[in-house]
Amino acid sequence: MRTLPQIINQIFSSEPNKTAIIFQQRGKPDQVITYQDLYNNALRYAQALHQNQIQPNEVVIIVLQHCEELIYTFFGAMFAGAVPSIMPFLTEKLSPDHYRLSLRSLFDVIRPAAVITYAGFEGEIRVAAKNSSVRKILTVEKIALRDSDINELPGLRGDPKSIAFLQHSSGTTGLQKGVALSHQAVLRQLEAYQKAIFLTSSDVIVSWLPLYHDMGLIAGFLMPILLKVPLVLISPFDWVRSPVLLMRAIDQYHGTLTWLPNFAYNFCAQKIRPSDMEGIDLSSLRAVINCSEPMAHSSHQLFLQRFEPYGFKPSALATCYAMAENVFAVSQDGIEKPVTLDWIDRRSFLVDKIAQPNFHGTDAICMVSAGKPIENTQVRILDAQGKGSPERTIGEIAIKSDCMLEEYYKRPDLTKAAFLDGWYLTGDLGYIADGEIYITGRKKDLIIVGGKNIYPQDIERIANEVEGVYPGRVVAFGVFNENIGTEEVVVLAETEEKNPERRIEIADRICYQVNRSSDIVLRKAMLVDRGWLLKTSSGKIARAANRDKYLREIQGREPLASSTE
Repeated sequence: MRTLPQIINQIFSSEPNKTAIIFQQRGKPDQVITYQDLYNNALRYAQALHQNQIQPNEVVIIVLQHCEELIYTFFGAMFAGAVPSIMPFLTEKLSPDHYRLSLRSLFDVIRPAAVITYAGFEGEIRVAAKNSSVRKILTVEKIALRDSDINELPGLRGDPKSIAFLQHSSGTTGLQKGVALSHQAVLRQLEAYQKAIFLTSSDVIVSWLPLYHDMGLIAGFLMPILLKVPLVLISPFDWVRSPVLLMRAIDQYHGTLTWLPNFAYNFCAQKIRPSDMEGIDLSSLRAVINCSEPMAHSSHQLFLQRFEPYGFKPSALATCYAMAENVFAVSQDGIEKPVTLDWIDRRSFLVDKIAQPNFHGTDAICMVSAGKPIENTQVRILDAQGKGSPERTIGEIAIKSDCMLEEYYKRPDLTKAAFLDGWYLTGDLGYIADGEIYITGRKKDLIIVGGKNIYPQDIERIANEVEGVYPGRVVAFGVFNENIGTEEVVVLAETEEKNPERRIEIADRICYQVNRSSDIVLRKAMLVDRGWLLKTSSGKIARAANRDKYLREIQGREPLASSTE
């Protein structure tokens, strides 16, 4: 088996003028990047790292916006034998102080040797990297192509079993947990997933997904490049401002495959105007794959209703269950057949934790299948004691494959805790019926907002600092919003303040602080009186119980699923 740099080198040697990426940026002509362009520009960064004494297997953090240089630095680090990891770039929404602290926390755990960024951002990196393991801060503006023997670069002599790169969660706490993936794990995943989606060189993948997220990095970047499948790459920032750009790219380049988190189905259907779609043809699409957050049948139907008049076919709706720890895909549905829907009894689901079929539609829940496991991956459902559960019994999803993570980088404690008898414990809850996987919730406390992992502890910590909030009496959780197709974060905070106007000010301040200091938009915080929040027997705030209480008493509806405390 080869390494990723060896594959790029081979394609460059045999087909240097073949198009690797069509890179789109709003307001600029489409940029065609050939494998020769990719190779030569990646070589610049490989040489720069090599000449700055960055050693094989050392980590290189990449802090760049969505741009061509981000592509070249990622491959360049691997050419140098280093281990690249892409971080989200600082946006206007985030507090620089909070961002700097998050980076410093990352540096303390990952212990990178170098950071690649912009000259204008070097000062921020230097503050975060002070007295850390970082030896070199390289800026893209100062890196030029120099004469060097390509055979000197360790990346072309690498071991397939060595770490290729680190993937990090987009949550702030998650930055400390780098998923280390080997070259062979990545290539085994791509081989299996290629078969699952019947990927061929006649396909065209169109992606707007950020490269610091596993769905964007693997499905929307590495897979097409390494398998020589045409790729149209759109800036995620451009897409958010104008989601019709995705549809235009699909029409222009006859795109066949794209991946969307569930919220994006709603976002596209609600934000793209009929006038924007004039002349656009979506009939080339054979799969729009729902992935990275809980999937809703209503989101699929909204998307279908909106875009079917433009050639979008019902058969193109597809689903996938994926996670960075398995490189990407665990299961896939909607390629050979329509996505399976499972109507189950609400009461049996909530009370007995059994997915009892309910074909009559009375008090039923529609569950969307994530499909059957891909070729190299096994899936089990475990009970609270770690034993296998019968079909249609809800429990924790465990997986085993030949493309699992090597480790949580420099976190042996987390690595050990994540496995049970060779099975990786996902922290997700679900059930299996007729061999297909259904995701029902999460044992972990993660909240997924628009495909981003949000850790409630981070939000609670921020809210606790607001004056007027009773110390330690804050809880954050996610509640699915049908209208936007993703979860929204809800924050409840106890206060002793009785003045209504003052309570409004405190709630507004919580929203302001969270929005400034995290990667989410908190639209509403709710203040409750002292004693409202529920606690566990050990005295901790009971997050799942408070979510259920909120849904029943404030929103007036029964919760569909509860997390395990």
